[in-house]
Amino acid sequence: MKNRAVKCIILFLALTFIYAPILILALYSFADSATIGSAFHFSLQNYVTLFTTPELMDMIWGTLSLAVFSAIIATILGTIGAIGVFYSKKRAQMVANVVNQIPVVNADVVTGFSICILLVVVFGVSKDTFFPLIAGHVTLSAPFVYLAVLPKLKQMDSSLYEAALDLGASPAYALRKVILPQIMSGVISGFALAITLSLDDYFIATYTKPATFDTISTYVVNATKGSQTEIKTALWALSTIIFVLVLIFAVLMNVVSNKRSDDRKAGA
Repeated sequence: MKNRAVKCIILFLALTFIYAPILILALYSFADSATIGSAFHFSLQNYVTLFTTPELMDMIWGTLSLAVFSAIIATILGTIGAIGVFYSKKRAQMVANVVNQIPVVNADVVTGFSICILLVVVFGVSKDTFFPLIAGHVTLSAPFVYLAVLPKLKQMDSSLYEAALDLGASPAYALRKVILPQIMSGVISGFALAITLSLDDYFIATYTKPATFDTISTYVVNATKGSQTEIKTALWALSTIIFVLVLIFAVLMNVVSNKRSDDRKAGA
C-alpha cells in the first residue's frame, strides 16, 4: 500500500512538472495582463488579436502548409524505405537501420547547417526558394516515419505478400491491397509525427528558410526579442490552441487504437 502511494505521488509530481507551465500559459492566454504571475481579468483579446492580425495568420498558414507538404513527402519516402528494408537481406537491413539512426540522433543545428551548405553553397540553389527548407524538414522527418512503419511490418505476417503474388496479384496491387492496409496505423502515426516535427523545428528552418518567411518557431523566437506586447500575448493564445489540438488528436488516436484492438480480440 505504501509503495503504491509513493508511486502515485511520484507520478503526480512528474505530471505537474510537465503540464503545470502549459496550464499556466493557457490560463493567461485568457487574461488582460501582459505579465504572467500578475493579477488579471478574463479577456479574449489575445485570441482576437491572433485571428485578426494578418501577419500572424500568414505565419500560421505558411507553417501549416509547410508541415503538411513536407510530411507527405517524408511519409512516402519513409514508408517506401521501411518496406524496402523489411524485404531486404539481413546485412542490408542492418546497414539501413544504422544509416537511418544517424539523422535521428544528430543535432538539428548540424542537419540544418549541412542542408544549407549542400544545397545553397554547393549546388547553388537560391535560398529565396522553399526547396532548402522543404528538403531540411523531409530529412528531419523521414527517419521517424521509417521508425513508425517498420514495427508494423514486423508485426505483419510476411507470407501474405508472397501469397498474393502466388495468387496472381502484381507487386503494385499486392502492395496497395495487402501490405498498406496492414501497416496503415504506422503510416498515419509517422505522418502525424512528421507534422509535429515540422511545426516544432527551429534550427533547420533558421538556416534554410527564405528571409521573408517565418515558421511558428522562428517567429516566436524573434517576437520574444521585440517589444510588441500584443503580439507576445497573442502567441500565448496560439500556444494554447496548439496544445488543445494535440491533446484532442492524441485522445482520438488512443480511442481508435483501443477500438481496433478490441475488435481484433472480439474477432479472435
